[in-house]
Amino acid sequence: MTFPSVEALLADARSRLDRLEPSAAVEAIADGARLVDIRPRGQRADEGEIPGAVIIERNHLEWRLHPASASRIRAAVPGQRWIVFCSEGYTSSLAADSLNSIGVPATDLVGGFTAWAAAGLPTAPGGTEAEQLRH
Repeated sequence: MTFPSVEALLADARSRLDRLEPSAAVEAIADGARLVDIRPRGQRADEGEIPGAVIIERNHLEWRLHPASASRIRAAVPGQRWIVFCSEGYTSSLAADSLNSIGVPATDLVGGFTAWAAAGLPTAPGGTEAEQLRH
């Protein structure tokens, strides 16, 4: 399929996601979902990070979260639900849709890190190395 614009591509991806507002993401995490931060290190350093999020930069995401991948992280087990986030919730929609297309249950955080922080939810200074858990 060819899309006439990036906005159309984004709308198509989001049509398959049950996107979560920050408060709903907190509930999903309490029910076992995991947060995954796909922002590049510079953005994380500038904006901050969410404690408890696994940090996997976008270009490695599918390889690290698919349970059958030889490059998966330990938490990438069959059925694990992921909440993907970026800075403002655009790239994360495309990434979550991609994960779903390979059988990894995922959605994204509406408004991304910016919305999480604006909601007064916990954040920490950024700079954690990729493929680490932000404590």
